[in-house]
Amino acid sequence: MATARRTRNQERVFQCMKSLEREISAQDLFVELRDRGQSMGLATVYRALEALKLEGVIQVRTLASGESLYSTMKEDRHHITCLQCGESLPLDHCPVHALEQQLNDDHNFKVYYHTLEFYGLCDKCQGPEESRNPVGAGIPDPR
Repeated sequence: MATARRTRNQERVFQCMKSLEREISAQDLFVELRDRGQSMGLATVYRALEALKLEGVIQVRTLASGESLYSTMKEDRHHITCLQCGESLPLDHCPVHALEQQLNDDHNFKVYYHTLEFYGLCDKCQGPEESRNPVGAGIPDPR
């Protein structure tokens, strides 16, 4: 990972995220910092998250709803996410690690992390055939 000199706010955001050990939205992180007596503006939280992402020490995952969840770098995470109920389940196996290595070898490109997301309907949300597509999701029926 890249080494950079962090601002005080970047360090506060990073330390808070490390202590949480879970994904968190920028808004929830803003509240968490305030609750810990380390209040800063929401725009500052977003700037700190962006700087830490570019440093390669945090990663971001965007949900189908458009919400971004941030976490400290531990490992690549891959998920299946239901477009109707929003349930998101992690996958245990990464099918693209070989591609990551090939990008590094062929293009001298250092990959900090990658995300792989699959969107569809979970067992609970799959109803009768006529209601298989979530309302408003804009997903064409593959049949």
